[in-house]
Amino acid sequence: MGASAKTEIGEWIVTSTVAGADELEILSGIGERLNAAGISMVRISVATDLLDPMFDGRGVRWRRAVGGTEETFARDDEGTIVTEDFPQSPFGFLLRSGKPTMRRRLDATYRRGEFQMLDRFQDEGLTDYLAFEVRVGEPIRLGAGEGIAASWATDAPAGFGDAEVDVLAGIMSPLTLSILLRTRHRDTRTLLTTYLGTDAAERVLAGNIVRGRAEPIRAVVWFSDLANFTRISDSVSPDAVLALLNDYAQEQVEEIEAHGGNVLKFIGDGILAIFPDPDTTLACARALDAAAKMRQRIAALNVRRAASGLPVTDTNLALHAGELLYGNLGGPRRLDFTVLGSAVNEAARIEALCRSLDQNVIVSWAFAEAAGDARGRLVSLGRYAMKGVARPQELFTLDPG
Repeated sequence: MGASAKTEIGEWIVTSTVAGADELEILSGIGERLNAAGISMVRISVATDLLDPMFDGRGVRWRRAVGGTEETFARDDEGTIVTEDFPQSPFGFLLRSGKPTMRRRLDATYRRGEFQMLDRFQDEGLTDYLAFEVRVGEPIRLGAGEGIAASWATDAPAGFGDAEVDVLAGIMSPLTLSILLRTRHRDTRTLLTTYLGTDAAERVLAGNIVRGRAEPIRAVVWFSDLANFTRISDSVSPDAVLALLNDYAQEQVEEIEAHGGNVLKFIGDGILAIFPDPDTTLACARALDAAAKMRQRIAALNVRRAASGLPVTDTNLALHAGELLYGNLGGPRRLDFTVLGSAVNEAARIEALCRSLDQNVIVSWAFAEAAGDARGRLVSLGRYAMKGVARPQELFTLDPG
C-alpha cells in the first residue's frame, strides 16, 4: 500500500492540477483515494497565505461524507489577521513552533484542553491528527507566503500507522505545488485587479502587454478630486490625511464599480474612471446614477466623521463623454494601462471649474447631448471658456430636485 499509494496519488495530483482541477477537487480526490487504499481518512485541511488587500489567508477542507469547503481569513486595516481562533489552532501552533510536523493521538493519552478543535475531533470519534508545514524555496515565493500547512485526521482505531504516515508525508510535495500554483494564479489576478481595475486587469491577463497597443473606445470620463484637500492636509497628521483619503475614495470607488465603471487611476486626492459601453446613452445614465449615489454617501460619511471629531471635506466631479485611446503607455518594461485623449484633459478642465462655479458636479455639453432621457436630470449652468479647450461650451449640473 505505502509506496504504491504514495506514487499513484502524487501522480494523480500533478496530472489533475495540470488539467485545471481546483483545490477542492484535489482534496476530494486525495481523500477518496486514501480511503480506497485502506487509509481511513476523515478530514483533510490546507491553509495558505494570500497576497490580497482584504484577506490574509485561505483555508480549504475536505470531510468524508460532507465534501469540500473553503474560507478566507480576513485582515484589518492594519494588515493584521482578524480570525480569532487561528492563533490558538493547531496550525497556529505548528507555524509558531518552527517544526515541520505536529501530531496528537486522540486516544486515552490525549490531554484535553490544549486545542478546542482537537477536543471536538476526539468527541466526534477521530483517533489521530497529523499536520505538516512545507516551506518552499525563496525563488518561488510571492509576498509573505512561504508554503502551506496541511492536516490529516483519521478514525481508525489505532490511528495512523507508520506506513500511512509515510504515505501522507510523501504526497505533501506534489500537494504543496498544486495548492501554491492555484494560489499564485489567484494572487496574480487579485494584484492586477487591485492596481489596474477589473477591466484593465482582464485585458492585461488576456495578453495586452505591448507598449503602444491601444484601442479607440467611446466612454464617459469621471474625473474627481477632494475640495480643500491642501488646506486639510496642512492642518492634520499624515496618518489622518491617509485615513481621510481612504474614506472618501472608498465611497466613490464602490459607487463607480457598482454602476459598471472602471477606476483607472488615483492621482493624489483625485480619481480617474471610465464608464465604457457601446451604448453611450446607457453609460451616461449609469454615471449619473453613480454620481447621485456618491453624493448621498459623501453626505453620510461627513456626518460619521464629524461625529468622531474628524475633518470633513467634499468631492468635486466632472463627467464628460468622448473618444479615448485605451491601452498601454510607457517605457518598454514599465507600462501603465490607462486612457488617453483630449476627453481626459477636457474632463480635468471642467472639474477645475467646480470651485469657481460653487458646484460639486459639473457635466459637459457632450455628456448632456449623449445622455438621452437622463438629460432631464440636468440643469444648465451657462456657457464657459476653459483653458486649452477651443470653444466655450455649455455646462450642466445635477438638478437638485
